[in-house]
Amino acid sequence: MSKTKYIFVTGGVTSSLGKGIIAASLAKLLQAQNIKVTIQKFDPYINVDPGTLNPYEHGECFVTNDGAETDLDLGHYERFLNVNTSQANNVTTGRVYQSVIEKERKGEFLGKTVQVIPHITNEIKERMRLLGESGDYDIVITEIGGTVGDIESLPYIESVRQMIWDLGRENALVIHLTLIPFLAATGELKTKPTQHSVKTLMESGISADIIVCRTEHELTEDLREKLALFCNVKREAVIQSIDVDTIYDVPLKMSEEGLNRVVLEKLNLKPKQALNLDNWNVFLTRFKNPKYKIKIGLVGKYVELQDSYKSILESLIHAGAENETEVQVISLHSEHLNKENVQESLKFIDGLIVAPGFGERGIEGKITAIKYARENKIPFFGICLGMQMAVIEYARNQVGLFDANSTEMSPNCKIPVIDLMESQKKIIKKGGTMRLGAWDCDLIENTHAADAYSIKSISERHRHRYEFNNDYLDKIFDENFIVAGTNPDTGLVEIIEYKNHPWFVGVQFHPELKSRPFNPHPLFASFIKASINVKS
Repeated sequence: MSKTKYIFVTGGVTSSLGKGIIAASLAKLLQAQNIKVTIQKFDPYINVDPGTLNPYEHGECFVTNDGAETDLDLGHYERFLNVNTSQANNVTTGRVYQSVIEKERKGEFLGKTVQVIPHITNEIKERMRLLGESGDYDIVITEIGGTVGDIESLPYIESVRQMIWDLGRENALVIHLTLIPFLAATGELKTKPTQHSVKTLMESGISADIIVCRTEHELTEDLREKLALFCNVKREAVIQSIDVDTIYDVPLKMSEEGLNRVVLEKLNLKPKQALNLDNWNVFLTRFKNPKYKIKIGLVGKYVELQDSYKSILESLIHAGAENETEVQVISLHSEHLNKENVQESLKFIDGLIVAPGFGERGIEGKITAIKYARENKIPFFGICLGMQMAVIEYARNQVGLFDANSTEMSPNCKIPVIDLMESQKKIIKKGGTMRLGAWDCDLIENTHAADAYSIKSISERHRHRYEFNNDYLDKIFDENFIVAGTNPDTGLVEIIEYKNHPWFVGVQFHPELKSRPFNPHPLFASFIKASINVKS
């Protein structure tokens, strides 16, 4: 295929319908037919990236190997396709306007009035084409964030219209995801919101080629015919996306609906092989037929919003399937944990994860939970801030450094066992300035980490400003509390372990970002295995 084809995924009626999952599922089906495909996300918010957003606002910030702070949907893309994404896979309005303004200041538009059309739309189109022009892909799927009709989404919708015009209808198509609400009072599924959403899209000059309908109930044939008639699409282009038990069922449901077949027909493409989802089905079979069941406590300060720890939750699913185990996650708010209730809160769990985060809120609750897990031999996994809190807990309660703390929480603390990284001390701007992306780590032999990875050197993704203060290496670490991994260039402590324990590991990096359905992260798999063994 000499010319890259483009698919645009838009949404209407309401947000959070699952455009990212639909895009990832379609990409999975195309990939399973040996078609080279990638996905990109265009977000309409003015933030340059989600790195400075509160997790309550936008869920977790997903970090790529090249250090891009991106939308959590890129996590879905990586997990479904088992590939790495990059900075090019996520674009925001903030990044678009920043680029155009920089060009204007350089004089590239000298003499011209800089406008949304054509300058902003041209910038958007250039970025939409970037991956396609690499020559690496047959199809590029572009997810447009937000919903049709939003003011902030209009430049993207206009750019899509222009792209379709430039490419030709045989080289581009639009998938519109919408909601079919169910009115319990009348027992009816209603199509009017979808009709209005499609009409709004048409008012922008775009005619949807495929309608994907999110629904809680099966769509009748009559209703599908009605949608096809009023939305100006063929009957086979009305695709039902019914609620399922897990997002990993969605590719199979989309295959049953024929989404990939309709897409290929409209783009005049032939699959390079028969659909092969063998690995995917093996994963699903193991996931849905567990031999064991365990409870994992997840201690964090954003637990009210599940998307705040999306990659961790998905990593537990992958590791659970690998160990043929159902993992029930018990969310525990760190602000509510204290010495008086910690035993009651944690007595039923088989393993404990202390999640990443920033700021001092809920810190003492995390430290209390870690102390309980260490003393009661509960498998423990500390990630980023969780690892730092494990160091503070040990320093206070085992070494006797009662004033041990992090300068993030207490800038003037007497014993800063966790301190701002040297490279961060002169940084004033907050956006995109943390230690980000993939960094190397050398593992120490005869540790849980080394056993899990089965290799001597690894590369993992980071997102932090603070690190273990190496001035305290000899004061804190001993024959039981050890450094299990370090960065070969900087000496940064990457992994800590407590040896007098079934499984007690803390990591400075974010292993959850590299876990895949049929390639679970080794540390998560090892942690779940340890939790099973302790329970049995």
